[in-house]
Amino acid sequence: MRRRSFLPLALLFVVLFAASLLLGRYPEAGFVAPQRLFADPMGVRVFSFLRLPRVITASLLGASLAGAGSAFQMLFRNPLVEPGFLGVTQGAAFGAAGSILFLPGVPGAVQVSAIVFAVAGLSLSFSVARRLKFGGWVIRMVISGIAVSALFAAAVGILKYTADPLSELPELTFWMLGGLQGVTWRETLGVAVVSVPGLTLLYAYRWRLNLLSLDDLTAFSLGASPARQRILLLLAASLATAGVTAVAGIVGWVGLLVPHLARRFYGAEGSRVMPASMMMGAIMVLICDDIARSAMVYEFPLGILTSLLGAGLFLMLLASGRVRFRR
Repeated sequence: MRRRSFLPLALLFVVLFAASLLLGRYPEAGFVAPQRLFADPMGVRVFSFLRLPRVITASLLGASLAGAGSAFQMLFRNPLVEPGFLGVTQGAAFGAAGSILFLPGVPGAVQVSAIVFAVAGLSLSFSVARRLKFGGWVIRMVISGIAVSALFAAAVGILKYTADPLSELPELTFWMLGGLQGVTWRETLGVAVVSVPGLTLLYAYRWRLNLLSLDDLTAFSLGASPARQRILLLLAASLATAGVTAVAGIVGWVGLLVPHLARRFYGAEGSRVMPASMMMGAIMVLICDDIARSAMVYEFPLGILTSLLGAGLFLMLLASGRVRFRR
């Protein structure tokens, strides 16, 4: 079977990235020619300090969520696993929400808290799974992850209940819907510092994903250290997810849907699924963010759009019979 080239996907991402920089409401709604945008100093400032950091952050958001979802699905051999199922996303959301309420204005507090609680959510899921006495390791990990996610979701609900209804609650509620409004270079650099190392590790270990998806005895006999390398990749995926969640809020379905699309077009080999997932995730979020900030007079929450698009496409995949589950 002939392998598909990544070149069309990379070109699509570059074209969409460039087009997103020219899409907006200045000096008028829609696409604007570069010479017109750069004709006055205000247009240059809009491009340099608003659009460019936002488009970069959207790309990192999509790549991080899709890359983490691809790693989780292969490591746990389950097509329904994503960061949200293992306590990572909800843990990061709880940490970020707590910082928004109790540490307002503290530089880096949201990012650090999101990372700490994302790793705590994964660690708690891992610890609970080790203590369960039934089923295989994958089933136990997924079940414990769902329980831990529900626990953190309830904790976020408590934070929302105790927040000031006139000032803190609207900000927290809108942040939970997901979005990139108001992103500046400061937030972009914060995302890059946290998420890029995680993405780099996932990309560097993409050749090991197929090997680590095997049982421990088989992987060890083929020269891998499955326990240590799995923990490393899980931490890398959690790091990438926490970094983007701290800025963008909860953006769902990217980590679940995109790996399925990548496997459909590029096969199930980890060395191809991982880069394809990262590029496809960036493309999906760029498209949704473009719609969110230009389709209506007001900005639509990004998390709602990714859920609508992701759920719709996932239902189409299920109906096509291309998604199979192991018993």
